[in-house]
Amino acid sequence: MILGTTNEQLGIMKLQDALRRAQSLGLDLVEVAPTANPPVCKIVDFGKYRYDLSKQDRDRKSTSSKLKEIKFRVNIDPHDYMIKVRHAEQFLDKGNKVKFQLQFRGREMSHKELGDQLMHRLKGDLSTMGQVEMEPKLMGKSINMTMSPLPVNKRKRKFTVEDEELPPEPLDVEEP
Repeated sequence: MILGTTNEQLGIMKLQDALRRAQSLGLDLVEVAPTANPPVCKIVDFGKYRYDLSKQDRDRKSTSSKLKEIKFRVNIDPHDYMIKVRHAEQFLDKGNKVKFQLQFRGREMSHKELGDQLMHRLKGDLSTMGQVEMEPKLMGKSINMTMSPLPVNKRKRKFTVEDEELPPEPLDVEEP
């Protein structure tokens, strides 16, 4: 089976005919699926084809196990909390681990229970996207927790939808 430059099927043809057609276009004939019956070949620029394969491989490797970090404070505003949860959801959706750090300052250390409540709320909010790898633990003046993503088929976004469009901002027009 021979595929053209725009992935259109050119049909089954002899090797010599396929090579002649590729040479007439100034391109190469590359076997993309040797185990298929019949084998699948594509007419492409071989250098560009190799570059695209390496680019795909790099993209696959880049998100394998990155650790993203999100910092919180005890008295976080609800809107700020939601923005950070959406970011965490995006990171988990891309397959990254997320480390949450809740920092205490000054007298906030006397209200550690508020920090625990916030971390458990965070754990509950993101339970559809990831699982807790390291439970919330007090370390010095901060509480740390790590989450790893669930398998792709079990992830369900709660706060953001992929390719979400924001509503258009109203124009500020003053009336005379």
